Amino acid sequence: MHIPDGYLSPSTCGLLYVGAATGWYAALKRLKRALLTRVVPLISVFAAFSFVVMMFNLPLPGGTTGHALGVTIAAIVLGPSGAILAISIAVAIQALFFGDGGITTLGANCFNMAVVGSLVAYGSYRLIAAGAALTSRRRVVAAAIAGYLAINASALIAAVEFGIQPILFHDAGGTPLYAPYPLRVTIPAMMIGHLTLAGFAEAAISAGLVTYLQIADPGLLRATSGVAGDLSDTRATGFSLRRLWIVIAFFMLLTPLGILAAGTAWGEWSPAQLAHAASQQPDSDSPPASVPAGLQRLSSFWTAPFPAYAPSFVRSRGFGYLLSAMFGVGILLALSIAVLSLFGNHSRKESSA
Repeated sequence: MHIPDGYLSPSTCGLLYVGAATGWYAALKRLKRALLTRVVPLISVFAAFSFVVMMFNLPLPGGTTGHALGVTIAAIVLGPSGAILAISIAVAIQALFFGDGGITTLGANCFNMAVVGSLVAYGSYRLIAAGAALTSRRRVVAAAIAGYLAINASALIAAVEFGIQPILFHDAGGTPLYAPYPLRVTIPAMMIGHLTLAGFAEAAISAGLVTYLQIADPGLLRATSGVAGDLSDTRATGFSLRRLWIVIAFFMLLTPLGILAAGTAWGEWSPAQLAHAASQQPDSDSPPASVPAGLQRLSSFWTAPFPAYAPSFVRSRGFGYLLSAMFGVGILLALSIAVLSLFGNHSRKESSA
């Protein structure tokens, strides 16, 4: 679901950057400075969780792979505003450092997974769990359904973005300039795997973590529960945060399992992989034999320092994957500390003035 550079036209990318930026602005406006200092630690936790969860690739029909997002549990604990920021930060780190998703398409990927995913997850969870006690089994069911709906909504939006490219952007001869597959291909290709496997993975993770929080720290479920709570209740004690980081560390140590699934996620091919796929499947639904000109041009827009989570200085693919997970989580921890330090110093200056 991480759209690479070159698959969307510059105008599509620009429009989706505006859509993502609207979500970022609304989220930051809601999380005002005083509240932000309380929520930042949890935003970093769920950004790290999403980053790690997305490294677990699942084999999907057709020889491709997919993954859960971790957006649903973020929306349940933080609300849509916090979840939008958390998932966007995770997606940005993936693109900048690991080439998982493009830079020109970063707005599209954040819009699809962070904005759409968070809003669908939050809305469906609140609707299904309305009036239920924090420890109610209905909240577990609501989390599972919300997770299934959220990831499939994100996948559908991405499929439409792919599919409209050859309709809107082609040369005089009708040859696509960017993503070459039409809607009749992109929608089934994206949705079959998410409806059958990836959606259930997101559902299981969401339900499992809600069950865990109901036992370990039900207070973290209060902010979006509608039960005498609001966003000002979204905070965690040091003990709660430590337990959440332990959960992330556990998943992080298991990330080498994420490379066991063979294949590449649908629509995330490099130009060389796209050309090879076309040569192997010469039918009406295959892309043109040559890589679309616009896709080829934009595909080299950004070169990540550790592409495909494979540091060049590490021979073992599994160990390199684990080091990449540790690096990404470390960046998120550092960002959290920096933001807390910045806002803390500013607050102290305001108090002493």
